[in-house]
Amino acid sequence: MSYLKDTPLGRTSEYSDEYMPALLCPVPRWDARESLELDDTNLPFHGSDLWTAYELSWLNEKGKPLVALAELRIPCFSPNIVESKSLKLYLNSFANSRFDSQDAVRTAIEKDVSQIVGVPIEVLIFSLADAANIPPWEDRGQCVDTLDVGFEHYDYRPELLLADQGAEQNGQLYSHLLRSHCPVTNQPDWATVVVRYTGRAISPASFLRYVVSLRNHQGFHEQIIEQMYMDLMRQCQPRHLTVYGRFTRRGGIDINPFRSNFEQALPNRRTVRQ
Repeated sequence: MSYLKDTPLGRTSEYSDEYMPALLCPVPRWDARESLELDDTNLPFHGSDLWTAYELSWLNEKGKPLVALAELRIPCFSPNIVESKSLKLYLNSFANSRFDSQDAVRTAIEKDVSQIVGVPIEVLIFSLADAANIPPWEDRGQCVDTLDVGFEHYDYRPELLLADQGAEQNGQLYSHLLRSHCPVTNQPDWATVVVRYTGRAISPASFLRYVVSLRNHQGFHEQIIEQMYMDLMRQCQPRHLTVYGRFTRRGGIDINPFRSNFEQALPNRRTVRQ
């Protein structure tokens, strides 16, 4: 990952208060996907990365500061992701710049980030009042965290995943215990992960042990969720599969990758830790 040396990740950075698109840095997806033996031209899933930015402010035409939340949806087939710290620096650069309208801010973010990731993206901006009315995440399915099981492995072990014998079923498992590490700074990343599937029943205890085995694993948010998707496919062979990660925010931004071979992205609903 030598290309990351040119990004602001893990380095002291100066903040610009004037709108500056040049602050954005791309990170190619191919490097992480190569290690997963994924072909960018024939991905086994579709989906998007849902970014929620909580620190967005600009000046209106009269110079009055406004604040809002931004939601960015980046398709998983984009050649690049945007490096998260560079996005934080970029969004902060709006602080002392005047824009005629909220839509002008949205258009600027859409244009600038689309150029960096290599495909068109969708941006929504919410007032604080509108954001407060968005329903929270609902804990549907089985939470495996309540299982009374022992643990021996805190190193990545996909072979821990097991599918029970028996008829095909529709299932949903989730866990709040996912933790991984940034491959550049080694900072811990925390998340809730949801798995929805059609196939032989995935053993809840094996899924919990597998989630815990990622506790010291390194990878960007998107890579971790794609790793989980591929591991579940290889070990349990479901016919339909969705893996959805809700990572806690860092630097005023949370990242929520969604990967599926059968359904569209679930609503952007914040968990209690977000």
